[in-house]
Amino acid sequence: MLRPASRRAGRQQASPYGSGSPYRPEPYGSESSHGPESPYGPESPYGPESPYGPESPYGPESPYGFEPPQGQAPYQPGPREQAAYGQQGPYAGPQRQQGPYGGPQRQQGPYGGPQGPYGQEQPYGAEPDRGDEDRRPPRDDDPSRPRTKRRRRGRGRFRRVLRLRTVRVILAILAVFLCWAGFSVGQALAAPNGGSMSSKLAEWARDHYLGPVVTFGEWISYSPPKVGGKPSFSLTTEGAAPVKVKAKHHGFVPNIPLKLASPAGSPLPGEGVWRVLETVKGEPAIFGTFLRPDSVHTSYVAGIVSMDQRLVSLQLHPGAEDPGPGNWKSQPYIPPGSRTGLLATFNGGFKLNTAGGGFYLNGVSRGSLVNGAASVVYYRNGTIKIGSWGSEVRMTPDVVGVRQNLKLIVDHGVVPATVNQDVLGSWGATLGGGYYVWRSGIGITEGGRVIFVYGPALDVQSLANLLRRAGAVEGLQLDINPYWMSYEYYRADGHPTDPTPTNLLPTQQQTAYRYYSVYSRDFTAVYSR
Repeated sequence: MLRPASRRAGRQQASPYGSGSPYRPEPYGSESSHGPESPYGPESPYGPESPYGPESPYGPESPYGFEPPQGQAPYQPGPREQAAYGQQGPYAGPQRQQGPYGGPQRQQGPYGGPQGPYGQEQPYGAEPDRGDEDRRPPRDDDPSRPRTKRRRRGRGRFRRVLRLRTVRVILAILAVFLCWAGFSVGQALAAPNGGSMSSKLAEWARDHYLGPVVTFGEWISYSPPKVGGKPSFSLTTEGAAPVKVKAKHHGFVPNIPLKLASPAGSPLPGEGVWRVLETVKGEPAIFGTFLRPDSVHTSYVAGIVSMDQRLVSLQLHPGAEDPGPGNWKSQPYIPPGSRTGLLATFNGGFKLNTAGGGFYLNGVSRGSLVNGAASVVYYRNGTIKIGSWGSEVRMTPDVVGVRQNLKLIVDHGVVPATVNQDVLGSWGATLGGGYYVWRSGIGITEGGRVIFVYGPALDVQSLANLLRRAGAVEGLQLDINPYWMSYEYYRADGHPTDPTPTNLLPTQQQTAYRYYSVYSRDFTAVYSR
């Protein structure tokens, strides 16, 4: 075993390990300080410098020089040693004296001589003392500082912040708010109201004073309608029969509307031509047609319907969320068992908190019926009237329902001067604040026919003009934006108790079966008399 330099300080000969090495040459053998009686003397099988003397327990056949004691297995190099040193490695056979610990070659080994780890020229040697500066602990922002120490320091600071009473109170309030919001949103999403997830989230946000956030999101996603182009579908109503006027009539005389001129100019095939959508007792009861709303947005089409009140009966239904639960004596959908004779359905107006009026049905009210508000009034005999509340229509014993929404957009056959493009201030918050969006409206003619108009790329003036073009002398805007638009007509097709609905406009978003399950908004159902 090598001795430290402090034990051999009196030796004069220079060390082969370098002048600064603590080791000296020839610690063993005949010249060793151990003297001639040393067990590591000149008779050693490993030479004068071998650390193993003649008394070694390992015999001459051992890889260390002699046989091992009885019962002890000879040394066998393991797989790692074989990989590192090979079969002729530093501990095996004839090459051992050339290994890092043997004979004259030790100065060239990994621990030997001028190139050894303790030599002056070896890169693995002891580094010189750089003073106290290197012994200072690294700073937190020092990139050489171990990551674990930096993380621990960061975690410690985070824990100290969490111990602050103010922080804990704020976190507790935030946790309570998030739990309440999650529960409330979950209830809104689980509500069976026929809406999509996005529409339910938007409705929840508007009901919780987040309307500006929803409007901003709609503004970001809004794309104005394109200019020019042609419609994406045929303007001849599939499955509908063209109107045939008889030369002579006996008894009932059908009220057949005249063909409408197209606001877009030269009409397309089927544009403005009325077709029969529903009949009652063989007489045409509901007519439908399509018109392009103007000469600019020629790829968009509005659907127009004319309903004969002598043959149809209109019933107001509440919505599950608006106006909400109440003793309405009416369901927020059309349940099985009440579908016989169903001819059509269409959407209602704005949410009541933005409609500028109230909702009344079978003696129960939501909101207040406002004088001057545009109103659709439902009577016990199944007919409706439209006008300004308090002057043209009012409460009577025959009234069973009232739906108010904003102001009239057609009054006495004229579009009022107040009908302009101030859509945000007067006609509802549209997607992105755009003028040309999905809109719907209802009107009534001089002879009592009910007109319904809806479609994309409509501003308020275009909607009013289409109502008036179809013959309405009184009219109001209903709901806006694509998700709420609907007009469906129903065909018995051999199943009178469960007729099949069809969307009038193939471009409307929701399914035609929307009113066969609980729905969030109010709507009108049309039955045969």
